[in-house]
Amino acid sequence: MFKVEREENGLVKIFLDRPDIHNAFNDEMIEELTKTFLAFSDEKNIRLISIEGNGPSFCAGADLNWMKKMKSYSMEENIEDSEKLAAMFKAINDCPYPVLAKVHGAALGGGTGILACCDYVMATHLAKFAFSEVRLGLVPAVISPFVMAKVGESQARSFFLSGMRFSAERAMQMGLVHDVVDSDEIHEIFDKTVKKFMQAGPAAAVAAKELIKNVKSSEEPTAYTCKTIAEIRVGDEAQEGMQALLDKRKPSWMNV
Repeated sequence: MFKVEREENGLVKIFLDRPDIHNAFNDEMIEELTKTFLAFSDEKNIRLISIEGNGPSFCAGADLNWMKKMKSYSMEENIEDSEKLAAMFKAINDCPYPVLAKVHGAALGGGTGILACCDYVMATHLAKFAFSEVRLGLVPAVISPFVMAKVGESQARSFFLSGMRFSAERAMQMGLVHDVVDSDEIHEIFDKTVKKFMQAGPAAAVAAKELIKNVKSSEEPTAYTCKTIAEIRVGDEAQEGMQALLDKRKPSWMNV
């Protein structure tokens, strides 16, 4: 279903691994990805997580053979199944560590949902995207909160309703993708980008992600942000980072 590789520097690599069906996910893959990301949240030695797909595509969304079986499900069973899918996206979206995606080939339907839950996405110029559900008589319901948080209502109206495919360049204009590069350079450039993300203090990266999550929902954002920085700047990591700058040296976490 997928493979996990770990490096000593705290980098965790996830490879979606159903290449014969373009890494489409079924109930087993959904359950295992959910468990994996929930487990990551409890670990302390992770710095960054990357996701990519083996084979010709990143992810073509849901496995249609699996989806067709749901015709025999009751309404309660269908809702329960959808809740499991939503839990997978939420587990990726709420992971406290930076989650980066490397995209080639197709990212369709639920595959775009995964990207919407990532903090950074790099794609090749040849990558193709679509919220293709309506062309199957479906709607992108479960992924919609995560996707609309990235691309907004206007883009959702255009592409949710039409199912049209769009390019990596358009995906970047929409905010779904952050960088578009040539296919033969993506591995090298992505690795360099990972290193740039890992220049951040580990605790600071986690705190920054938490800040983004909470600042809009805070009833008193100024009070929340002032309290946040007051707590963080007296911590060991912030003190080390500021002292390293004064000493004209790299902070300790960059030497890993």
